[in-house]
Amino acid sequence: MPGTDVRNLVAGFRVCRTLSVLWFPNRASAVPKMAWRQLFLASCLSAAVLLTMLQEGTGASVGTQQVARQDVQEDVKQKIFMQESDASNFLKKRGKRSPKSRDEANAENRQKLRADELRREYYEEQRNEFENFVEEQRDEQEERSREAIEQWRQWHYDGLYPSYLYNRHHI
Repeated sequence: MPGTDVRNLVAGFRVCRTLSVLWFPNRASAVPKMAWRQLFLASCLSAAVLLTMLQEGTGASVGTQQVARQDVQEDVKQKIFMQESDASNFLKKRGKRSPKSRDEANAENRQKLRADELRREYYEEQRNEFENFVEEQRDEQEERSREAIEQWRQWHYDGLYPSYLYNRHHI
């Protein structure tokens, strides 16, 4: 059938021409500007139809998914609801205005004492570090001033020991 070959060739040429317009939009062509929009809409529509069909197809296989959904629902129920023993213990807890038990008060006092001790240790450590820093600075300053005094004495030594002020000829 020689006519079908020609038709396939022409159809292939049209597809290539349409694709070339999509890839090279700045080239002048006889294809209207709406062609790429129509092609884009057609591809989106076909993708949407394909996805809905696939979703319906997976919904048809009820066996495994229904079991999985039941397992998920049971897990959710276990997360929401408590055991009876936990529920009774929950209801036994005291209200906000009821007095604390001795154990609760002792536990709170232990927590407060521990926090106070940690705070005291922290501030003591900070104070010790600052005192060490100040002592080092003071020592360095004393050493610098002692060196300066020693240099001054060597420069102004007049040969007499001890060097008295009235022995100096240059003051």
